[in-house]
Amino acid sequence: MWKLKVADGDNNDPYIFSTNNFIGRQVWEFDPDYGTREEQAEVEAARENFWKNRHLIKCNSDLLWRMQFLREKNFKQTIPQVKVGDGEEITYEIAKTAMRRGAHFFSALQASDGHWPAEIAGPLYFLPPLVMCLYITGHLDTVSQGITYTVISNEDGGWGFHIEGHSTMISTTLNYICMRILGEGPDGGRDNACARGRKWIRDRGGVTSIPSWGKTWLSIFGLFDWLGSNQMPPEFWLFPSFLPIHPANMLCNCRMVSMPMSYLYGRRFVGPITPLVLELREELFLQPYNEIIWKKVRHLCAKEDLYYPHPLIQDLMWDTLYICTEPLLTRWPFNKLRQKVLEVTMKHIHYEDENSRYITIGCVEKSLCMLACWVENPNGDYFKKHLARIPDYIWVGEDGIKMQGFGSQEWDTAFALQALLACNLTNEIGPTLKKGHEYVKDNPSGDFKSMFRHISKGSWTFADQDHGWQVFDCTAEGLKCCLLFSLMLPEIVGAKMEPGRLYDSVNILLSLYKNGDLAAWEPATAPKWLEMFNPTEFFANTIVEHEYVECTASAIQALVLFKKLYPGHRKNEIHNCITNAVRFIEDKQMPDGSWYGSWGICFTYGTWFALGGLAAAGKTNKNCLAIRRGVEFLLKSQRDDGGWGESYASCPNEKCFMSANTLEADTGNNCMYPKVLSLYETVISICIYPKVSSLYETVTYAMYYVTQTGPYNDLNGIYIIDPNGASISVNCMLQQLCPYRHAYLSLYQ
Repeated sequence: MWKLKVADGDNNDPYIFSTNNFIGRQVWEFDPDYGTREEQAEVEAARENFWKNRHLIKCNSDLLWRMQFLREKNFKQTIPQVKVGDGEEITYEIAKTAMRRGAHFFSALQASDGHWPAEIAGPLYFLPPLVMCLYITGHLDTVSQGITYTVISNEDGGWGFHIEGHSTMISTTLNYICMRILGEGPDGGRDNACARGRKWIRDRGGVTSIPSWGKTWLSIFGLFDWLGSNQMPPEFWLFPSFLPIHPANMLCNCRMVSMPMSYLYGRRFVGPITPLVLELREELFLQPYNEIIWKKVRHLCAKEDLYYPHPLIQDLMWDTLYICTEPLLTRWPFNKLRQKVLEVTMKHIHYEDENSRYITIGCVEKSLCMLACWVENPNGDYFKKHLARIPDYIWVGEDGIKMQGFGSQEWDTAFALQALLACNLTNEIGPTLKKGHEYVKDNPSGDFKSMFRHISKGSWTFADQDHGWQVFDCTAEGLKCCLLFSLMLPEIVGAKMEPGRLYDSVNILLSLYKNGDLAAWEPATAPKWLEMFNPTEFFANTIVEHEYVECTASAIQALVLFKKLYPGHRKNEIHNCITNAVRFIEDKQMPDGSWYGSWGICFTYGTWFALGGLAAAGKTNKNCLAIRRGVEFLLKSQRDDGGWGESYASCPNEKCFMSANTLEADTGNNCMYPKVLSLYETVISICIYPKVSSLYETVTYAMYYVTQTGPYNDLNGIYIIDPNGASISVNCMLQQLCPYRHAYLSLYQ
């Protein structure tokens, strides 16, 4: 049986190291002797139940670790269940009881190091490249146990880009290959998964129309010729800095994917041609492999995968590289430069690996960087250090074993603590708050500017400290938590953070400040026209950093509180930042009064952050038209049952799609998450509502779904991400984090 281990790492292992003794690390370990027969049967029942309902409810409920934690802590809910009948008045005592019940249950889910564990997965193209990499390198046994539980395809036989999505060529092909690697025959897999998946691929002309990332992985695996892929010359990393097309101008995620891809392309690396590879060549193509004219398939992309068609200028660029540039760079004397630039590229990869403790920025880069290190030296320490960090990406739920985008420990904990603080139950949950405070105070302290990186001193990551990549809304939320704890008695919640470290956090937020808007990872200084060179067909907004309403709103809230508590530090700069940030949010409001959310679903999520930022800056319904329009949007979009059920389709279509009622939304079996967000929005906007029943209906709905032991009916939602699990790409979704729903419900009941 699988078991979640927290803050686990071997300090005596020379291939794994940590900056903070592995605080925040969450890894799964398989122990065949762990658990009683009854507990093992309970896990199997959860898995079987998910399988039977997989086409109806595609999100899992993270049951395995929740059952483990509650069992280990011997948690027993002692607060009586609240039941509210139709039309029954919700009194103060009823609401407080429900809130206490939720807060106590949520506290029981806290890990020993102070954070709240959670899955952050959902895209179905994450895991197969890792399996392919381990197959090539001969280390498949690292993660093979239990992987077959991930074989969950759509009803048409294909795999979606993410768990809610329609079937796509890239996900179907990669998952089919993954199943075959793991031992399934051509007609194997539960529910005839292999045969149905292969039919889906062949019915659409075979894998020659797989998108660019798929072509790259198939070339690496020996199922495609590099001549059929667009060129990725590693000489790019030697471009002079004055050029707009320069690595420093790229979104960090795009930069980190391009590095190992260009190295592997520059080496024209192809894995061993095994009997399995030869079989797959026959199974996945409609014509004999040796008869394919590769140069004719470079621009092909299946219609199911095409979200961002390449503009003509980009295709001309690829053709120029293919016809002119690449043949020149691979011939003497220019091939001498190729060898030199490959060394430079690996220097960048090693730098990024070391600074992330070999976790890397995200899961897509993880597999590629690990493979690049193996290609450079199969027996080298760099590759062995990568192997040691694979468990950081693996997550196990009732739907099987998955690869996460990366961790979300810091983000979850910041919101969890704010929710629990708002409950005003310090005397009851003091130990939980203290552990969480100690965890969130443990922010990174690095300060590096070279290798195309921005400073990170004073920032918080999205995951744990070892991850090492600064994220600025996480920094704002972490700063806000520490400021709130500084107002409380230290004997209850622990010593407050030193002012100097708070100053560091403010300084890095201000370093992102441009015209009032804030980005997510690094300053958004590159021209937006560079997006026309986005090489992916299934993502948008992936080349350069962008500004976001959510990041800006989080920064406003943190800076307003900091300015109140520490008025002497960079007072004028903070004032100007807040003023311009408010203007940015107001300018970004949509005609219907909503805000587009780049990091969640979608208009509900964006409106929540926007109203929170405006309210923190002193805006109310009386002095701010944007707030009045935002509230009107919420009231108009409220469902008949009192909730807000928004579909993930809002994200790729950039248009709000609401379901007829909350239960029918696409974000899971129940949309408690957008419901409580909208409740929060209406409260913080400090408005007098023409429809007071909006709040009453929402609170009633939320309280109704508190079950007998406290968890919230196994609710889930979807979180929008980029190809690496980080920033906005418009067209990819992550399964919503379990602590989100518990945190928000604890806060607003």
